[in-house]
Amino acid sequence: MTESAMNDFSDETERGQELALRPKNLGEFVGQRRVAAQIDLLLKAARSRQAPADHILLSGPPGLGKTTLAMIIATEMAAPIRITSGPAIQHAGDLASILSSLVEGEILFLDEIHRMSRPAEELLYMAMEDFRVDVVVGKGAGATAIPLSLPHFTLIGATTRAGLLPSPLRDRFGFTAQLDFYADDELSTIVRRSAQLLQVPIAEEAVTEIGSRSRGTPRVANRLLRRVRDYAQVHGDGSIDIDAAREALSMYEVDLIGLDRLDRTLLEILIKKFNGGPVGLTTLAMSMGEEAETLESLAEPFLLRRGLLARTPRGRMATSAGWSHFGLTPPQSDPSIFDMPPLDA
Repeated sequence: MTESAMNDFSDETERGQELALRPKNLGEFVGQRRVAAQIDLLLKAARSRQAPADHILLSGPPGLGKTTLAMIIATEMAAPIRITSGPAIQHAGDLASILSSLVEGEILFLDEIHRMSRPAEELLYMAMEDFRVDVVVGKGAGATAIPLSLPHFTLIGATTRAGLLPSPLRDRFGFTAQLDFYADDELSTIVRRSAQLLQVPIAEEAVTEIGSRSRGTPRVANRLLRRVRDYAQVHGDGSIDIDAAREALSMYEVDLIGLDRLDRTLLEILIKKFNGGPVGLTTLAMSMGEEAETLESLAEPFLLRRGLLARTPRGRMATSAGWSHFGLTPPQSDPSIFDMPPLDA
C-alpha cells in the first residue's frame, strides 16, 4: 500500500471512529442543556402536528456538535437527511437542483451556510418561506422564470460566523441555537462515554485529565482520547491510567490548560518578539509563517476565552495571564493604547 493510500485509510478510519462516537438521540447528547431542551420542545410540537419542523440555525465555534445535532434532529423526526455545505453551492442552479430533489419532510443540512454564494442565498429566501423556487429558462430578453413548487422541508443551517449571514436569511429561521463551550465535567462525561464505546479501559483520573485539556470542545476531547489510547496500546497494556494520559498529552504538546503548539507559538512570539504587543494580526501571522485566518479561527478564540490574549484598537496583546503562563512578568502597560486607532486587522 502506498503512503498516500495509507494516509487515506487512516483518515477514513478516524472519520469512521468519530462518527461512531456521536450520540444518536437527544437523550444521549451531553451538554448544551438549554439548546437541547429548546430543540426537544420544537420537535415534539412538530411531531404532534405531523408536520416538518421549522427551519433551524445552529451557531457556534467548530467542534461543539452542530453536525451531530442535525443528525439527531433527523433521527428524532424519522426523516431522511441531505448533507451539503455552503462552499459547495456557488451557483443558484446548484441549490435549485438539490431543493427540487427533496422529498416531503426531508431535512437539508447546510454546513458553513455563511460561505454560500449570494445568488444561492437569494434563491434560498423564497424556498424557505414559500417552498418554491423560480427556475430561469433561456437567456437575455427571452429568459422566462418558471415557478417550481417544493415539498415542505426543514433547513438546518450551521455556521461558525453568524454575523456574516445577511439579516433576510437569519430572519427566515424559526429557531436559532447558539452553542456554548462545554464545562470540564461535561467533557469528562463525553470522554467516559467514548472510552466505553471504544472499549478502552480508563481510570477516572485520566478521564478528568483529558477532559480538562479539551478546550471546552467535544471534538477535541474525542481526538485526544484516541491519541492517548494509541499511546497506551504502544507503551502499555492498552488501559489508560493517569500517567499514560499525561505522557501522551505531553508528547502531543497539549499543555495543562489545553494550549497546543500553535497557541503557545502565538503567545511566545507576541511576548518575546513584540514585548507583549500591541501588534496587528497580519504582522503576527507573518512572523509565525501562518495565515491570519488560521490564527483568527484556530488559536485566538481559545486564547481570548482563557484571558491570555486581548484585542485592542492597535492589535493583539498578551494579557498578564498570558505572561504568567510562561512564568514571566509583564511590563507596565500604557492604558492609552486602548484609545489609539488600529494599525491593521
